[in-house]
Amino acid sequence: MRTIVILVASIGITVPFSMGGMDMRLAWAQNCASCHGKDGSGSTMMGKKLRVKDYRDPTLQAAFSDAEAERAIKEGVKTNGKETMKPFGSKLSDADIKALVKYIRSFKK
Repeated sequence: MRTIVILVASIGITVPFSMGGMDMRLAWAQNCASCHGKDGSGSTMMGKKLRVKDYRDPTLQAAFSDAEAERAIKEGVKTNGKETMKPFGSKLSDADIKALVKYIRSFKK
C-alpha cells in the first residue's frame, strides 16, 4: 500500500511538468538572456552591441504581433544580411515558441 501511495504521489508531481512543456523562464535564461537580459531590457554587453530593444517598453510590445515574434524566434533575425539572432525552430517546439512569446509579453511595464 505504501508503495502505491508513493507511486501515485510521484506521478502526480511529475505529470504536470511533463505535460506543460518547457519552463519558459529556464528557456529564456538559457537561450535569450545573454543578449536580451534577464528582464528583457537588453541591458547586456551583447544586447548593447546588437542594439537589442527593451521588451519592457509597452510601445515596442504593441509594435509587433505574436506571429512576428514567433517567426523571429523560429527563423532567427537578420539585419543587413547578417544574422543577429540565431533561429530556435529546431530547438523549440511551436508550442514552446508560443509560450515564449507569452513570456516576453509579461515583461511589459
